Amino acid sequence: MHKNKMAQDRNNSPISRRRFVEGLAAGAAIAALDWNGLTVFGETTPYMPPTLSGKHFDLTIDSRPVNFTGKRSVSTAVNGSVPGPILRWREGDAVTIAVTNRLKTPTSIHWHGIRLPAGMDGVPGLSYPGIAPGKTFHYRIPVEQSGTYWYHSHSRFQEQTGLSGALIIDRSGKDPIEFDREYVIFLSDWTDTNPETIFSNLKEQSDYYNYHRLTVPNFFSAAKKKGLAATASDRLAWARMNMSPTDLSDVSGATYTYLLNGNAPNANWTGLFQPGERVRLRLINGSSMTFFDVRIPGLQMTVVQADGNDIEPVIVDEFRMGVAEVYDVIVEPKENAAYTIFAQSEDRSGFARGTLAPRLGMAAVVPPIDPRPMRTMVDMGMGNMAGMKKGGMAGMDMSGVNGMKESDMPASSKDATGKDKPSMAGMDMGNQSMAGMDMSSNAKKLATPSAHNHIEGMNGMEMGSRSGTTPFPQPGPTTMPIMAMSGAMSAEVNLKPSNPVQMGVGPQVDNVPMQVSERLNDPGIGLSGNGRRVLTYADLRARYRGVDGRPPTREIELHLSGNMDRYIWGFNGQKFSSAQPIELKLGERVRFVLINDTMMEHPIHLHGLWSELENGHGEFNPYKHTIIVKPAERLSYLVSVDTPGRWAYHCHLLYHMEAGMFRTVVVS
Repeated sequence: MHKNKMAQDRNNSPISRRRFVEGLAAGAAIAALDWNGLTVFGETTPYMPPTLSGKHFDLTIDSRPVNFTGKRSVSTAVNGSVPGPILRWREGDAVTIAVTNRLKTPTSIHWHGIRLPAGMDGVPGLSYPGIAPGKTFHYRIPVEQSGTYWYHSHSRFQEQTGLSGALIIDRSGKDPIEFDREYVIFLSDWTDTNPETIFSNLKEQSDYYNYHRLTVPNFFSAAKKKGLAATASDRLAWARMNMSPTDLSDVSGATYTYLLNGNAPNANWTGLFQPGERVRLRLINGSSMTFFDVRIPGLQMTVVQADGNDIEPVIVDEFRMGVAEVYDVIVEPKENAAYTIFAQSEDRSGFARGTLAPRLGMAAVVPPIDPRPMRTMVDMGMGNMAGMKKGGMAGMDMSGVNGMKESDMPASSKDATGKDKPSMAGMDMGNQSMAGMDMSSNAKKLATPSAHNHIEGMNGMEMGSRSGTTPFPQPGPTTMPIMAMSGAMSAEVNLKPSNPVQMGVGPQVDNVPMQVSERLNDPGIGLSGNGRRVLTYADLRARYRGVDGRPPTREIELHLSGNMDRYIWGFNGQKFSSAQPIELKLGERVRFVLINDTMMEHPIHLHGLWSELENGHGEFNPYKHTIIVKPAERLSYLVSVDTPGRWAYHCHLLYHMEAGMFRTVVVS
């Protein structure tokens, strides 16, 4: 962000000499390979990855030619597909996946958001050594959940070169979300540039791919709106911090082409529908570095799942997807017309696009990209959070999104099907203890673990063990919460952070905000006040009560930190190479507190365990596997430490993770 050498040459030419040489090198490498007539992805369009289903899967990882930008490049493909095939599992099955590596380097596959034994998680150095060239690894996974997920490599930058794909898990029983047809929408970012070169460029100049700079016309335009003195003061403040308000994404459309199901924007991937149908879209942000803002002009979207877990339906026009996040939505097109699925990057440097239409060959107008937003002093922790109170949701009006009235929201007594909610969702169990319930007729069931390592309660309901030492089931219509015992909630009031952190500027930290606040009702930079109803984290209310009602016994505070000038990222001012593991005890309940000291959003992912976002809905707080933390934001989530092993914990921005924002979590 701070070094500006090469900037003038780079901006004067659409293709720099470095990128031109890289292109020649890539072209020579491809020409030297014998592809035996293989299909080149991106040249045959539109494309949809194949779907594989069953209990056993054979996957092969190999190099494959692609052309998404007008020139051929090399990808890392799964079964010859970029993205990889859609895998379809069923809840309750035990699946096996044989992954064969035909690359010249080791590889891996991580099953993102899947609850499984630690040895099957697919992280080299933690779960297993990885898959050596020419070898086959056999994953064995008991499927204990349902929903929309995805898979990707955890080996260096292979995810960036295409090694990723969608993973859908069908429910063992009837799906309470009714729909007539469904489509997977897999969003990704492709670059012809070698990822190692991208990483090197970022280490040398962190704003290498930021082509949007403040200019003199920008200054006068801002002065007309805010006044000369305020504008000058703002510019001076940014100058003193040696930072730029235009720096939204580390890697941009300057090198990225944004793809939808492996299709560039001009390919017009199309999903068909009949007017009046309920269409389920399973949207997955499988990109390496890009936040997408998703909308379908002319159609409202009813959000019904977040990260594979059911939520109370929320009607919106738009929502932001952090890297690795997943949302399921229902749309109901009434007209015999085409609609554009529009996913613009957060920094407005490009977009991915597809179409919903009654027949092939139709297309709708692609909307213009929104104006590029800019960071503010609030993002740096130096401004007042207008309308936001530090420390709680209690004073918030949760009835809607961006001015939505209560009458605009789906009725709380209705589900995604428009019917009355099942009885479990409407049960009011309060905070009463299980001790006061008559369970004599079910004592035998409670004493015997089910086939899913859960305890079966009344009328076949599932619940976790009170000790928390066996995996709790995913919340659903057949799960029963374990409530806090008498007096436990009052004990939580006095809970103290186990490791309060004092941060200061140093070699690995270039900024410490003066003020951090809860920003759960903020849809994100560039989305507030845009005239559309935009989803926020405050709107996510679980459809089914959380299973583990125990209060946390300790807090773990982590600051998301970095030094942009050196392109170093980490937790609590330490990058992975110098940090100790986070030690957790099997069976405990822990609150993680995240404080973002940087000027960028970070999607934080904890492997192997659910993260229950504390967003004001209490027992109905949503279960997620990836959580966005905005600049100068403080948020928290609860974790039931119910599965032993060594787990990865990291920012899901690929180059941030590789630059140090990674920790090992050890559950023993």
